[in-house]
Amino acid sequence: MANLLLAQRDGGRVGKHWAEKFVKRQPKLKTRFNRAYDFQRALCEDPELTGAWFKLVHNMRAKYGIHDCDFYNFDETGFMMGVICASMVVTRADRRGRGKAVQPGNREWATAIECINGEGWCLPPFLIVQGMYRLANWYTESNLPLDWAIKPTSNGWTDNETGVEWIKHFDKHTKSRTKGEYRLILLDAHESHMSAKFEAFCKQNNIVTISLPAHSSHIT
Repeated sequence: MANLLLAQRDGGRVGKHWAEKFVKRQPKLKTRFNRAYDFQRALCEDPELTGAWFKLVHNMRAKYGIHDCDFYNFDETGFMMGVICASMVVTRADRRGRGKAVQPGNREWATAIECINGEGWCLPPFLIVQGMYRLANWYTESNLPLDWAIKPTSNGWTDNETGVEWIKHFDKHTKSRTKGEYRLILLDAHESHMSAKFEAFCKQNNIVTISLPAHSSHIT
């Protein structure tokens, strides 16, 4: 583009450092590294595509009289146990190379479900770990608060049964806090959050659910 503009003025061509010097002359500009970004996530940031969803949420809140304290959003985050992240350490000055920290290496997968309402109150976490049975030492030796829930699954991921257990966990801790007649939850469209048993429990307990648009949880 710069060369085209110069050609219209009978000028030459820009030098190889033109872009760098141009940015330095403009106090409102600076250079930075970009990063890869998923196309579907970028698509969901189009206001025309997300506007209808926000309008739906607004209308549902008005229809059911949802107060901020009865308006919830929850999500899951998975992590691998036994894996240490890089960190800053102090070593001898004459030591070469990067420091090493030994990790257990069991690499078992676990999932945490977190939920928060419109006033900033957080539901006690719901932890999903890999296993077949609940073990007593999870509760007696872990020093976790007693209201935290732990659910074993074969792979440490959520499933339909776990989804139902979570919604019961949600109901247990939020029913007494409800200000209006209904509670509203924003959730992703994972199968475990849309099973027949999950939806039936919500209907029986005045819990309204709205699914987030696909690939949009980072902005909604």
